[in-house]
Amino acid sequence: MPYKTLDMQTASPILSWAGHDLAPHETQMAKNVASLPFVYKHVALMPDVHLGKGALVGSVIATKDAVIPAAVGVDVGCGVAALKLPFHADQLEGKLKKIRLDVEAAIPVGFDENKEIEKNVTNWLGWQQFKNLHKGVQNLDKKAIKQLGSLGGGNHFIELCLDTDDQVWLMLHSGSRGIGNQLAQCHISTAKNLAKLAEIKLNDPDLSYFVAGTSEFEAYWRDLQWAQNYARMNREIMMARFKQIVEKHLAGGKPTQPILSVNCHHNYAEKEQHFGEDVYVTRKGAVRARETDYGIIPGSMGAKSYIIKGKGNTDSFCSCAHGAGRLMSRTQAKKHFSLDDLIQQTEGVECRKDYKIIDEIPGAYKPIEQVMNQQADLVEIVATLKQVMCVKG
Repeated sequence: MPYKTLDMQTASPILSWAGHDLAPHETQMAKNVASLPFVYKHVALMPDVHLGKGALVGSVIATKDAVIPAAVGVDVGCGVAALKLPFHADQLEGKLKKIRLDVEAAIPVGFDENKEIEKNVTNWLGWQQFKNLHKGVQNLDKKAIKQLGSLGGGNHFIELCLDTDDQVWLMLHSGSRGIGNQLAQCHISTAKNLAKLAEIKLNDPDLSYFVAGTSEFEAYWRDLQWAQNYARMNREIMMARFKQIVEKHLAGGKPTQPILSVNCHHNYAEKEQHFGEDVYVTRKGAVRARETDYGIIPGSMGAKSYIIKGKGNTDSFCSCAHGAGRLMSRTQAKKHFSLDDLIQQTEGVECRKDYKIIDEIPGAYKPIEQVMNQQADLVEIVATLKQVMCVKG
């Protein structure tokens, strides 16, 4: 379904792929962003769009000579990785719980850290640039090393899935952990202070920005790229451990060659060319979807997920949705759903079924099929996956 142009009388148009009307707070947030003078062409809203901080989650913002740290957000480089492996559903029989317990033992979740550090962690080239990062994180080097290869909390997950041919896929969702969060907080604070000093009038302080060519912009862009690389490496390390566990149970520990590997950000900013000009593109809860790009659009833990290939839609700045998008806040979900609801909605999925993860119940999310129907002009579906095992952060 193509986009519609929202009639909001803003400096830049707002193109929306959402199949629903925005709530009042969401409308105001979209208007605030589209009113900024450096927004390029238009703001693109993806089908899973919902309330965020500064900018809507599920928005794509192209800018000329400026970038908004809070629009990128604090979970810098958050994204999803997936592997298609040469195993089939019948090989999993009776093994899912053992695989889950091994994954939970091998990959720290929540605030936990790795107790042992692997060589590929200590040898990561990114540590060479650590001394150049913001002074506010210089005391976090040991923590950053221990957290590289850990999941985090919230909606982050590790899943074993089956596609429609009953082939096995591994999938996980995580970002740049505490170090990325702290870097973002430092720069968001600097941007807000600069806006105050310059007496820049903004509808929302979280839209404070850096201007290209300034030392503050250069420092943020350097730290942003570092955190995005850290996030990608974080997913690679966890995926390698996950793959080894599955190979132990399904192939006697023999290494296997993946059939397809995908690793994509959905909270990040990059310099790209659109409509013939170099611009900064911030994807806050959106995946890049050029014709050459594979991407991942996960549903909730009791729903389907999708491996996609982009169609290179220029109006969306070559972007698509990053997931189902929440229908309810975590607090609302905890009040609305019971443990029985969780057990019912995750039937057939090997996962924890306790009160601690009720806020991640499938019913708290938009139907993923609805999201996919709204972006047929943005992506083509390569594989449809169903979770059979899930570890939550």
